[in-house]
Amino acid sequence: MLSAKGIKKSYDTLQILKGIDLEIAEAEVISIVGSSGAGKTTLLQILGTLDMPDAGNILIAGTDPFSLSSKKLAAFRNESIGFIFQFHQLLPEFTALENVIMPALIKGLNITDAKKEGLKLLDKIGLSERAEHKPSELSGGEQQRVAVCRSLINRPKVIFADEPSGNLDSQNSNELHNLFFQLRDEFKQTFVIVTHNESLANMTDRKLVMKDGLIIA
Repeated sequence: MLSAKGIKKSYDTLQILKGIDLEIAEAEVISIVGSSGAGKTTLLQILGTLDMPDAGNILIAGTDPFSLSSKKLAAFRNESIGFIFQFHQLLPEFTALENVIMPALIKGLNITDAKKEGLKLLDKIGLSERAEHKPSELSGGEQQRVAVCRSLINRPKVIFADEPSGNLDSQNSNELHNLFFQLRDEFKQTFVIVTHNESLANMTDRKLVMKDGLIIA
């Protein structure tokens, strides 16, 4: 599903990634752990095509995203990649349902079909009754589940999550972690999760440990 070879990245004179090789299978749930400054988020951003490596190459489902034009890369990212961030990144002026369906509308799906699919996802995670509520009217756990639905709306091949439970209490964290595996089992999507949560990391199919810009275990 995802292959990375020789990934290097520096900012000015500071080398963040020093040569990352990585193979991730379809429907695999991977966690990436390590101390702050190890390069976890930088690696996630490059794998998710949000940043470019200085050296190395990446294949996602057989496609080299960095060989695409900027327009085609944006379309590939929209259709093939989902993102979940620590602080939800929901748009405050839109309802939960409107936030969920935004990537589908960008893809070109008509609003009727997008809402139908969005409501299915919200119902699956027990939030259909909150579809018309704005983020400010939702709890932190509910906001994060809405963000998960948004990441799923286009049925992407791989979902990247950066500290997805870092802003949640233990109960909501456990519910979110279990949701990832339920979704993987149903939709066969690949999850790559950067986390400091040892409980989540130990649940995943593989735990990769980073230190000083390298995967050491």
